[in-house]
Amino acid sequence: MNYDRRQRKPSFLALTGGLLAAVAVGLSAYASHGVAIAQSQSHVQMAALFAFGHGLALAALAPGTTRRLGTAALCLLLLGTLLFAGSLVGGALFGLPTRLAPTGGTMLMLGWVLWAVDAIRR
Repeated sequence: MNYDRRQRKPSFLALTGGLLAAVAVGLSAYASHGVAIAQSQSHVQMAALFAFGHGLALAALAPGTTRRLGTAALCLLLLGTLLFAGSLVGGALFGLPTRLAPTGGTMLMLGWVLWAVDAIRR
């Protein structure tokens, strides 16, 4: 890994990972203090957990990713997190249907499998 700042490119995926983690902290606090219904609170906490974990993964893994398969895997993690966590939050706070959560979860699983395949091919 090259540590010279001038030779590294900014990473959109790492940026979004950091933002996801920040939003997750806010969601967790809101779930603890601002949501009264237990089911909704549980959904917001689950969304925060997934957003934080995958945001952290994106922030850590994206800067060192140079291969297309690894980048595709991280893009799937980002999109899957947005669909999964977004669907849960939308359902809990706004009464929207959560039908996108399974699609997001499937994308998360596929993203991790692609990441593993890319790791073994390096």
